[in-house]
Amino acid sequence: MLLQRARKEKKQKAASEPLQESKTEDALLETEDEHEEFDVGVKSEDDGEEVTKDQLTQKVKSKKKRKKRKNKKNTSAEEDAPPPHSAKKSKNWSENALAHTSSKNADVSAWKNLHVPKVVLKALSFLGFTCPTPIQALALPSAIRDKMDILGAAETGSGKTLAFAIPMIHSILEWQKHQESGAAEGETKEEPTSDVNNEIDATEKQEQDMSENEDVEQVEDNDDVSENFDINFNDMSSSKSGTWGKERPLLGLVVTPTRELAVQVKHHIDAVAKFTGIKTAIIVGGMASQKQQRLLGRRPEIVIATPGRLWELIGERHPHLCNLRRLRCLVIDEADRMVEKGHYAELSQLLELLSEVHYNPKRQTFVFSATLTLIHQAPTRLLQKKRFQKVDKDSKLVSLMEKIGMKAKPKVIDLTRKQATVETLTETRIHCATDEKDFYLYYFLLQYPGRSMVFANSIDCIKRLTSLLTILECNPLPLHANMHQKQRLKNLERFAERESCVLLTTDVAARGLDIPNVQHVIHYQVPRTSETYVHRSGRTARASSDGLTLLLIGPNDVINFKKIFRTLEKNEELPIFPVEPNCMSGTKERVSLARMIEKMEYFNCKAKQQNSWIQQAAEALELDLDDDALIGGQQSEEDERIKQKSLKIMKKQLKQLLSQPIFRNLLKTKYPTQTGKLALPILPASQSETALLTISKQKGKKKKSK
Repeated sequence: MLLQRARKEKKQKAASEPLQESKTEDALLETEDEHEEFDVGVKSEDDGEEVTKDQLTQKVKSKKKRKKRKNKKNTSAEEDAPPPHSAKKSKNWSENALAHTSSKNADVSAWKNLHVPKVVLKALSFLGFTCPTPIQALALPSAIRDKMDILGAAETGSGKTLAFAIPMIHSILEWQKHQESGAAEGETKEEPTSDVNNEIDATEKQEQDMSENEDVEQVEDNDDVSENFDINFNDMSSSKSGTWGKERPLLGLVVTPTRELAVQVKHHIDAVAKFTGIKTAIIVGGMASQKQQRLLGRRPEIVIATPGRLWELIGERHPHLCNLRRLRCLVIDEADRMVEKGHYAELSQLLELLSEVHYNPKRQTFVFSATLTLIHQAPTRLLQKKRFQKVDKDSKLVSLMEKIGMKAKPKVIDLTRKQATVETLTETRIHCATDEKDFYLYYFLLQYPGRSMVFANSIDCIKRLTSLLTILECNPLPLHANMHQKQRLKNLERFAERESCVLLTTDVAARGLDIPNVQHVIHYQVPRTSETYVHRSGRTARASSDGLTLLLIGPNDVINFKKIFRTLEKNEELPIFPVEPNCMSGTKERVSLARMIEKMEYFNCKAKQQNSWIQQAAEALELDLDDDALIGGQQSEEDERIKQKSLKIMKKQLKQLLSQPIFRNLLKTKYPTQTGKLALPILPASQSETALLTISKQKGKKKKSK
């Protein structure tokens, strides 16, 4: 039947075309359905005459022609219109760090003697990594060829992630080959325990049911972390299903101290495993637990996790985490922080599980950190005691091996320098009172624009600095543990995109993060340990680039400052950062006024929140509330009006001060450097300031000519 064929064609087009066009087609199909019961004689709705079969087919053809004309118009309009903005095209900050070095089809002949797999070499060529770093060149042969455990210590920004990622990928590729061939070399094919098989069978049906609606659920999930950037949860390239396709156990586990570092490690592993088909998943806190369980349901070969959420899912007996005996590679990133007393209790339980219940003698363990071999000098009062045992490098590594459960003779690679910081880093200090730290911080940020990270020891300090610098129009980005994970990653993305920006952060961002082109690191509060100082300072001067770190040392910071530099064995004193005293008066005026505004706004906000809570509690208990019980007591409308008026006046004064230039008579300002080469430009002056500078230059030239 011609009508039925035409109707089928209409339905096929309707399924492939957009929603608006399909509505018009449905209307045509409805008219055709009315005539479907008859073959030849059908009455027309318009004039009541009978329509023959040929006439009906001509009508259908004419409708097709009209629709083609409309489609042509729509397609031409779509071609002229600008392409729609897709949120997932923007890159994560860790992808930017990889992208800025990428040059496709680079020469990777320097990697070939390190036993790197061919598919990984292809990815390295795509990324533009022409030659390995020293830590990679020393770690890869021992890990890939000799199957040794690795204890690696190298300075920040030295490429430690690829030093454990490449051997892990090689080990997984070998396992896949053995499974496809049917038998491993000298090994019998392992099978999961009966309990695990039962749990896997029970969850296979759930995975099949969820697979159909997986994409829809991820779009509708309110806890989705990636909105303007892509964490690549679903970027798992499909591999060919061999004999190991159904089994697919967990083969690689990477444990990191922070969520942001876990996200970065995942991006680096995905980049190197681009052509392998290996699946990865990230398991961290602050994200939807159910969504991460679905990700584990896909059976990724590599899992990157923080200790808390990982131990939670192991306790829930997730099928993919039940048989850790088959684990081929275990990585402890930033190990010195992970095994400290009082931190990450879940990690010690996990290590105990892996070394006893799920022990595998053939498992490789990788332990990396920038401060792995850093030894603290004990105070003199302890050294004088007879029973005191002095800790050295060897004893520290032995205790670390015992805690992690490593083999007897691992490969120890120590590329750290005595000073533990890179040569291209310029370290400076400013001694000041605690109340003056805000002045010097604002002076530095105003005088030396760029990508700056400001570290503090407490979240309250970060919150106060955020509101203060926002009032001073510095537009800072906060980052601390009390923030939602989605906002934390957004702020990191914004910081990596902007050329001149300030990131106010706690030690959450101190370790491992590779944010490109960080020029300055400011220690608003001196860190409590030397390891933290090294890792904080390591956010700048990465990959042989220049950088500067500034310590703001108050009276309460002197003890920590002396401990740090005694441990780092720095004989020479740090140079004092140069400050122009003539410019400090204008800086202090601005900051003092901003402080007053910040205190008033903070008090008003806190009072409103507290009063609303008290009123809600009184209403719930059906109590009569006196005005004296509220914060601020009885305040008339006149008093409130006076406060708001004074606040407006102060904001107006601050706006006038911000419009005036501070650095009026400065021509050149340089950092105190050991080489004398590192010097960044001062803040761009206003038109009046540039005019004054040009006049002063012309006068100087005239005097010389005379």
